[in-house]
Amino acid sequence: MDAEEVTGPTETGDWAGRHVCVAGIGLSGRAAARVLAEWGARVTVVESRDGDGERAHAAELEALGIAVRLGDGETLPEGADLVVASPGWRPDAPLPAAAAAAGIEFFSEVELAWRLRGPGPTGEPAPWLALTGTNGKTTAVRMLTEILKAAGHAPLAVGNVGTPIVEAVLDKTYDVFAVELSSYQLHWSSSVRPHAAAVLNVAPDHLDWHGSFDAYAAAKAKIFAPGTVAVVNADDPPAAALGPAGCTGFTLDVPASGQLGVVEDLLVDRAFVDDPRTSAAELAQLSDVRPFAPHNVANALAAAALARAFGVPPEAVREGLRAFVPDPHRISHVATVGGVDYVDDSKATNPHAAASSLAACRSAVWIAGGLLKGADVDDLVRSAADRLRGVVLLGRDRARIAEALARHAPDVPVVDVADTDTGAMDRVVTEAAGLAQPGDTVLLAPAGASWDMFTSYGARGDAFAAAVRRLAAVTPGGD
Repeated sequence: MDAEEVTGPTETGDWAGRHVCVAGIGLSGRAAARVLAEWGARVTVVESRDGDGERAHAAELEALGIAVRLGDGETLPEGADLVVASPGWRPDAPLPAAAAAAGIEFFSEVELAWRLRGPGPTGEPAPWLALTGTNGKTTAVRMLTEILKAAGHAPLAVGNVGTPIVEAVLDKTYDVFAVELSSYQLHWSSSVRPHAAAVLNVAPDHLDWHGSFDAYAAAKAKIFAPGTVAVVNADDPPAAALGPAGCTGFTLDVPASGQLGVVEDLLVDRAFVDDPRTSAAELAQLSDVRPFAPHNVANALAAAALARAFGVPPEAVREGLRAFVPDPHRISHVATVGGVDYVDDSKATNPHAAASSLAACRSAVWIAGGLLKGADVDDLVRSAADRLRGVVLLGRDRARIAEALARHAPDVPVVDVADTDTGAMDRVVTEAAGLAQPGDTVLLAPAGASWDMFTSYGARGDAFAAAVRRLAAVTPGGD
């Protein structure tokens, strides 16, 4: 569907009198409800959960005249003629099925934002530079934002990165948006047209939501629209396969014409230059990428490609990468205790991310486990086997990782921690310390989501860091 074929309301006055159902009372759902109510729509928010947090959010919305129905996210409110969904609303859920049966559009908050985007500082809607991928999205979007700032732009990181895009697009302050898009958001979007977009990587994840790897990849591919400058990871075959013919690639090898890549210790551009066949632009040094790891260099190249597609000069790429401050729980060094480095990569919530993290270690005691979300771990264990000093397992799906270790790394010592109480991470860290030798890295890269034991990957990482600090306090030479 072309942008001009969109049938939903796009102007403020078009929403008056519409009855819109907003599915989900999370951050983006509340933002969508507020914006729609301000524009005159009659809004009903539906939410399956009915806890203290949901009730507090409901009270805030009800004070604005927005109806809220908690404890029932499966049925359409009577008279609703449109559904705007928060991320995560499964395709096989009753609510989208009910909307389809009634002939009612069902789309994401991101799609709503695209349809509502208002004029920016230039008078035209601010362009979107979009990123998706199984891993690295937030890091790459943060890098991109810093690069755009260094070039003198007024950017904002939005989407899956935390800031609801539906409110941001109505703010005339920003002249460009760095947009992180998840597979969930892309699945429920149809007319989004970024100026430039990149797919960082594609590996099995969220298969329980999408139903298959092919459906997951197809959702990622929706980021490439007609007219969008397409960028793909040339080193990642599933990601590269999603790009249209002639798209721009990035690689950790020496780049071919039309690519960005690495030459000795330099990041270089052979795509967005006057003559890609004969010239290249130096963008940055490898030492400008922090934290340094191969997959993070790939993130930097993707961010640079989007910025260059937007006309950013080479020197701004270097300045932006140097200004970038990594978010917590992404290959974060916690402490060195007894000659062993302790690293928190709790954000590694799937096997692909954990594999990238382990690949940066020469010898690791790996802390793994959690919710695997239907993902297979055999390839991960097989690829990391020769650098594993030992493994400590925790969480609900730890037995599946143990089985893979028995098949592909039978000589690696494995400790199974069945505890789920608040002291579980202390035992995990103590067991890891017992397996580690000076020069090793104890790496929390769980390969699974955290919700079986923790409220978030951040809470899991915080528990790990706190346990490491307690270990350091009682260990001679700990820092």
